[in-house]
Amino acid sequence: MRLVFMGTPKFAVPSLQALVAGGWDIRAVVTQPDRPRGRGQQVRYSPVKEIALEAGLPILQPERVSNPDFASELRQIAPDVIVVVAFGQLIPPTIVHMPPHGCINVHASLLPRYRGASPIQKAIIDGCQETGLTTMLIDEGCDTGCILLQDRMEIEPCDTAGSLEGKLALVGANLLIKTLSQLQRGELEPKPQDEQDACYAHKLKKETGEIDWAMAGSDLVNLVRGVTPWPGAFTCHRGQLLKVWEMTYVGAKTAEVPGAIVDVTDDGLVVAAGGELVSLNVVQPPNRPRMAGRDYANGYRVELGEVLGGPFDGV
Repeated sequence: MRLVFMGTPKFAVPSLQALVAGGWDIRAVVTQPDRPRGRGQQVRYSPVKEIALEAGLPILQPERVSNPDFASELRQIAPDVIVVVAFGQLIPPTIVHMPPHGCINVHASLLPRYRGASPIQKAIIDGCQETGLTTMLIDEGCDTGCILLQDRMEIEPCDTAGSLEGKLALVGANLLIKTLSQLQRGELEPKPQDEQDACYAHKLKKETGEIDWAMAGSDLVNLVRGVTPWPGAFTCHRGQLLKVWEMTYVGAKTAEVPGAIVDVTDDGLVVAAGGELVSLNVVQPPNRPRMAGRDYANGYRVELGEVLGGPFDGV
């Protein structure tokens, strides 16, 4: 069975590695064009391209997969199935309907829950205790195609979007191999999604990470976990950006003003949030490394009663 693999970020790497290790007939790897990254803006390969180069696989990097020339190139390869794992572009109908066994996507949620670009982050932000992976047939909608297989996973209380993504990537690789194996044996039975259970996880923006201290403390803890490492949680202290990398729920009721710093403990800064208390355990001020909340309080001489949030200087 001839495969074309389409993927770009780290999440897609275990799936490609599993295909290579399993000896699958990968005729081409399609990934996003090389882009300048980091502070030095050096051109770097995508994580998927790095693996493809190591494996000696043919690599295609179209600027737009909707370009007719790219579709023609795929037709010459004549894949039996196209595997898509976090590729980063919408797959046009010309490609969706091209392979006889369709385009199979590995999606990081239990569809139809959390269709869209940020299913891992949104599940954590919403306080879910469970998520999973779905292999599905891509159609012309947004993650609306028929479900092939699913695998469930518990979300640990300490999970961030970053840590959960790593776990799901490994589970997704195993589920992909299981899906392709059953496809090859003719054992798959695609099942339509139940639209009544559908919801979307839209692409996150930088402002998603801004902390609203009027929110309940437990909701803020989930927000911080869900936006770590990107776009990252942040607030304002003395007019300056303060990133929040780790927050825990203290829980005691308080009548303090939302955002007020009420205590400094060994764990961090204790702050009022929505009538409850949370602890800022790891923070990062501008142009400084991450530090423990207590170290920040000592180094910046934080005073009890100061209120976090509000406008940034010059904004």
